[in-house]
Amino acid sequence: MLEKVKCECGHANPVGTMLCESCGAPLVSESKGRKLDMRYEGAARRSQTFQRTFVDRIWNFFSSVRNAVIMIVITLIASAIGTIFPQERYIPVPKPAEQFYPEAYGWFGLIYYKLGLHNLYSSWWYIALLLGIGISLVVCSLDRVVPLYRALKKQRVKRDRKFLQIQKVSAELELNGRDGDGLLEVLGRSLEKKRYHVRREQNTLLGEKGRFSRWGPYINHVGLIIFLIGCLMRLIPGFYLDQYVWVREGQTVPVPETNYYIKNESFIKEYYQDNEFPEKLDLDGLVVKEYKTKAVLYKNENAEIPGAEPKLTEVARHDIEVNHPLEYEGLRLIQSGEEENKLQALNLRLIDTATGQHLGDIKLDLLSPPTEIKVNDQVKVQVLQYFPDFALDERKKPITKTTEPNNPAFIVNTISPKTPNGEKQWVFLGSTLTADGKPPVVTYEFEKPDLVDVSGLMVRKDKSLPVVFFGSGVCMIGLIMGFYWQHRRIWFQIDGDKLLVAAHTNKNWFGIKREIVKVLEENGYQISAAQLEKEDKKRE
Repeated sequence: MLEKVKCECGHANPVGTMLCESCGAPLVSESKGRKLDMRYEGAARRSQTFQRTFVDRIWNFFSSVRNAVIMIVITLIASAIGTIFPQERYIPVPKPAEQFYPEAYGWFGLIYYKLGLHNLYSSWWYIALLLGIGISLVVCSLDRVVPLYRALKKQRVKRDRKFLQIQKVSAELELNGRDGDGLLEVLGRSLEKKRYHVRREQNTLLGEKGRFSRWGPYINHVGLIIFLIGCLMRLIPGFYLDQYVWVREGQTVPVPETNYYIKNESFIKEYYQDNEFPEKLDLDGLVVKEYKTKAVLYKNENAEIPGAEPKLTEVARHDIEVNHPLEYEGLRLIQSGEEENKLQALNLRLIDTATGQHLGDIKLDLLSPPTEIKVNDQVKVQVLQYFPDFALDERKKPITKTTEPNNPAFIVNTISPKTPNGEKQWVFLGSTLTADGKPPVVTYEFEKPDLVDVSGLMVRKDKSLPVVFFGSGVCMIGLIMGFYWQHRRIWFQIDGDKLLVAAHTNKNWFGIKREIVKVLEENGYQISAAQLEKEDKKRE
């Protein structure tokens, strides 16, 4: 255990202390070669005293402002990189991330995806940075607030002459035969008029105000810690939801990570007419006036029963518009995207190739295709395979790139009087092909497909917002305390035939010098702020 440092006055000070806790005299062995640090009245900080064990090194790492700034800068840079392209949850089209980023942004988008930047804000290393910043805030605050509290709690009025002389602002004035006790009395009243809290001990007078401002940075730290806790609460299941859902007209789909379903009864996209503008505008194309989704929100009553069929109960009905979301029990559905004229179903006519006879019509639904369609008593079509987004892999085998019907392809088996064993065909978008390459017995003619509009909705739920807002409010209180008030202290001490004047503040030195000048002028001393500065320069 390190021995304490004993002052000339006899007080034993903790290791690392620069000024005696009792009299304020500089401790030569500790302060030599250092600039005077008055932030904690010279009290020692743990990080500057203990540097031996592994725990000390960890403590010192997180108590370093430099390390905290480095982590903050890295986090800011990473956050900025995450905004170059939309995160995966905000992809504006219903496509998987591995396909969207290369198609939309080329090789740069591919690198962006490969590096995992498409889910940056939920990545382990980004969360680790936030945790590191939070730990640094806690350790930095504890490392500094403990000596500050101890220094302010033990603050003495009477100080050693050396303490007063080494202050940044100090002066020695002649009493010129004036009564010292009487002078201190009138100086104290002058300070009280300026809202100083005045204390006297023997031949020393201390005027102090704005001490509460010293806690401003630490209140600010508390607010930031609460803010970070609110952000990290979003990782707790059920506290935060930020998803995206695409809903076709007439479709009912589950809302991700909830017990709700959303139905798109219709999507409306209105445009401004020429007569709605106050003057003739040379516009290239139409200007959208309104995006609107007529939505119905359902709750699944069987959500807690594993394997049960959804039992939907309507809980809300709302026209979702831009800046006018559907809100229900903290859940918000926000109009965010749209796609017009998306394929919904293929309409086909069956034709006997030899006679041209119309055998019937079928509809191939692209979202939930049937396994078999009965055309009439003699003809039926079996759907053997379906590829919503048809492509060929490296081995020339058919695959589907996505689950969206961007390039639909079917393998169907047509059973008719002329093909009792069935005739297999490929049905592509706009063309057909028999499996054996021979001319078909029954062919398909394409009619106008069913098209539908798709609405893109943001799904938001955030129970951490009250914590985030509260932390922001506490942070602002700390900033206001630290910026708009200063901790000012003025000492007047009678030493023989001299009046020793000293002052210290944590900011706004010009203001405290001006107050000293006014107090002294009120009591018969003529001195200027420039003279105090000269005194300061002499000592330096």
